[in-house]
Amino acid sequence: MELGARAFWIRSPGEGEIRPVELREPGPGEVLVRTVFSGVSRGTEALVFRGGVPENQHALMRAPFQDGAFPGPVKYGYLNVGMVEHGPSELVGRHVFCLYPHQTRYVVPASAVVPLPDGVPPGRAVLAGTVETAVNACWDAAPLVGDRIAVVGAGMVGCSVAGVLAGLPGCDVQLVDVDPARAATARALGVRFALPADAEGGRDLVFHASATEAGLVRSLELLAPEGEVIELSWYGDRTVRVPLGESFHSRRLAVRASQVGMVAPARRSRRSPADRLALALRLLAAPAFDALITGNSPFEEIPQAMARLASGELPALCHRIDYPQA
Repeated sequence: MELGARAFWIRSPGEGEIRPVELREPGPGEVLVRTVFSGVSRGTEALVFRGGVPENQHALMRAPFQDGAFPGPVKYGYLNVGMVEHGPSELVGRHVFCLYPHQTRYVVPASAVVPLPDGVPPGRAVLAGTVETAVNACWDAAPLVGDRIAVVGAGMVGCSVAGVLAGLPGCDVQLVDVDPARAATARALGVRFALPADAEGGRDLVFHASATEAGLVRSLELLAPEGEVIELSWYGDRTVRVPLGESFHSRRLAVRASQVGMVAPARRSRRSPADRLALALRLLAAPAFDALITGNSPFEEIPQAMARLASGELPALCHRIDYPQA
């Protein structure tokens, strides 16, 4: 049994490297997984790569199988699809999703992996963690049939939310972004696109995912009276000003945070995180989500790719990492 592996580490803010890893043999109830693809969750991972996680958020920002600590050295990531090479007979040979960092092989409890449903290709399944975030946001917002909804910020999370909402009967969903090139992504997802200045107001719900002050301000402007902004952005160590004067009170607007660390209160007593992730994987049977994978790099080039993603030189929604196959 091959027990050597390689992993991507952030040595210090802005500096990444590939390190060798010695794996222990899997024990009872554990699996050895060979990674096929991993995904870079650009917004969060770029922030981690730059060293932008506030000290008071270090514990909350830990990934499930993170090694090291912020700001570095740290092994971070959570969008991994691989093939089970050793473990329970019902899992061996199956493709699985796991919230594991960028590493060629790894050993985890069998309960930490979720087999891919039929019809979900491994290359698309790297989106499962982000679509899970979108599912949780929809549980938080509880949209109704026929709602008028905007998603402000067409990054990986915003597009995942739009993709989930596109299947809600009778809803008018518009994806709002400063980049006109995102219109093609909106078309692929089956929703309308608008630049911020052209977005239609009177929205019952606005999901904000641009991680910008301007995006949050525009989100509030787009609401109908008594509407609600679901805030999905992670600002890290940045301070954001919110206009709570003007018509905020008279229109009885609301801003509510949604974060994937806990199952939304509306479903917490009846759904586990595993249930939520399994639902996200089932939703990924829709080929429209392929529009969210906008580039790829071989594993050997991940330090350079991460630096380009963090600087903005390499624009992306989900950037996929392809692993060498035995």
